[in-house]
Amino acid sequence: MSRIFSRTRELGLLVCSALLLLLMLFGLEMSQGRALTGEMLWLVGGFIGVYAIAHLAICLTAPYADQVLLPVVATLNAIGLVIIYRLDLAERAGYGALADRQVLWSFAGVVLLVLTLVIVRDHKSLSRYSYILGLLGLFFLALPLVWPQPAEFADARIWIWIGPFSIQPGEFSKILLLIFFAQLLAQKRSLFTVAGKCFAGLVFPRLRDLAPILVVWAIAILIMAISNDFGPALLLFATVLAMVYYATGRTSWLLIGIALVAVGGYAVYQVSDKIQERVTNFLDPLANYDTTGYQPAQALFGLSWGGVTGVGLGHGHPELVPVAHSDYILAAIGEELGFAGLAAVLCLFLIFVNRGFRAAMQVRDSYGKLLAAGLATTIIIQIFVVTGGISALMPMTGLTTPFMSAGGSAIMANYILLGLLLRISNSANRPADVDAGASASELVGAEAAR
Repeated sequence: MSRIFSRTRELGLLVCSALLLLLMLFGLEMSQGRALTGEMLWLVGGFIGVYAIAHLAICLTAPYADQVLLPVVATLNAIGLVIIYRLDLAERAGYGALADRQVLWSFAGVVLLVLTLVIVRDHKSLSRYSYILGLLGLFFLALPLVWPQPAEFADARIWIWIGPFSIQPGEFSKILLLIFFAQLLAQKRSLFTVAGKCFAGLVFPRLRDLAPILVVWAIAILIMAISNDFGPALLLFATVLAMVYYATGRTSWLLIGIALVAVGGYAVYQVSDKIQERVTNFLDPLANYDTTGYQPAQALFGLSWGGVTGVGLGHGHPELVPVAHSDYILAAIGEELGFAGLAAVLCLFLIFVNRGFRAAMQVRDSYGKLLAAGLATTIIIQIFVVTGGISALMPMTGLTTPFMSAGGSAIMANYILLGLLLRISNSANRPADVDAGASASELVGAEAAR
């Protein structure tokens, strides 16, 4: 049978993800003393439909892509969907508004995944438009800074509002900027590896060669200062810095980046009341328990109550943590599924990142290597920051958990990211005698010829 129709590992793992969703929802309904409802069937049916479309699209457009990436995302999405539905039951007496919307956002994300695979037939074609995409990414970053904001959301200018709908352009800009920086580093790698001055056994770049990273640093600081939110800026700068390290292999770039983060972070801390509050809550969440420290303190209480095995799905009170469905969804998992459940989720993210780096190692061109590594890195940095925030290992940044937290912008952007990784993986695994833009019928013929 042609390879285009033999992605059996992916299909089998997707079936396991659907069964996990069904079992978790069944256990949740039983824990609440509820009969099985149409809402539960809608969630399971919607989940199966969404990922059946994704699986079929990959079979037709990227048959050589990694067969583990999509099932890992499906499993993360399933766990997140159950937790969101559980919060709906607690907060809205059974009305599953957030869970219903999460299924719809996942469908929208899969549509963007399919469009990415259809439009981007070869990842190297993106390099021709990298500068245009980079400018578009900067435009998306700047747009919320000048967009009129509702009064209740004015403290963090990261959204744009169009009537009743809102979108976070920064989620899409990070992907566009990573496409740009991958091309810049692939073209100008020699610029970043030119010999400079030696100090303490390390070779530091010349001052004029620091210009690209200084520009990114300045943009990140500007975003942080105006938007009054340091999560997106930290994610962007840390990812670009990691990509520079991948391109050069020089530890000195990491040291320079850490120094720039320290200087910029301290400067913004002095002028931002919001960031000062988050640092204060990080140092002592209980000091302001009745005000700004309530959210992180409740998350810590929930994690401690959950212990190793958790209190059981449906038996905790994760709804006591404000916006647990978004910023603090990992805290809800830690409370009801315990350290074991939270560790399993983190392992799933590690598998996803591992497969992303595997694609980066296998693909033949430098641009593809840097782009895949950058996309995988932005996920692992985001998870590190979110996990550190809920456990008080670092100040909370407001970043969400990829593929799990409720919200449309992040879901859609991360499915585009998944599509790019699948496209790069397909290119890495594709036999040399199969053209990148070959149709499904041509691929069948190529397989038959072998």
